[in-house]
Amino acid sequence: MTEASVSARIVAEAVARGLTVATAESLTAGRVAAAIADTPGASAVLRGGVVSYASEVKASLLGVSTSLLARVGSVHPDVAERMAVGARTACGADVAVSTTGVAGPEAHDGQSVGTVYIGWSTSRGTGQQRLSLAGDRESIRAQATDAALQALLRHLVS
Repeated sequence: MTEASVSARIVAEAVARGLTVATAESLTAGRVAAAIADTPGASAVLRGGVVSYASEVKASLLGVSTSLLARVGSVHPDVAERMAVGARTACGADVAVSTTGVAGPEAHDGQSVGTVYIGWSTSRGTGQQRLSLAGDRESIRAQATDAALQALLRHLVS
């Protein structure tokens, strides 16, 4: 599925279920929210998104614990999960998805290039998944965007 078709399904499924969505993005820097917003009807379901490139923003806007960030760094499954919870809370959404990872060209926080975590938060719980992506910086960011959109769709329909 293309990014546009996944985004269209997200909007359609959210409208059909009366649900709203939000995003918290680090390495994708707003691309997930932008993909959804590019879809006609998105204003009915997209509550908002937070681009939290800096750890301080993850803490101040999304409520990620500074002690967690100091202990594990910004590229970690627990951070991805907390980012999603923070976006869901801050935006008053039913479902939220987050991205954090290393697009390159160098490793970061002890994580290799291509390491990405997608987090999610719904009324049924939270979770995350780890991805090991290959390619250059742009390719990794595009793949992470696609994976986050797919995760959001899965959690809307499950």
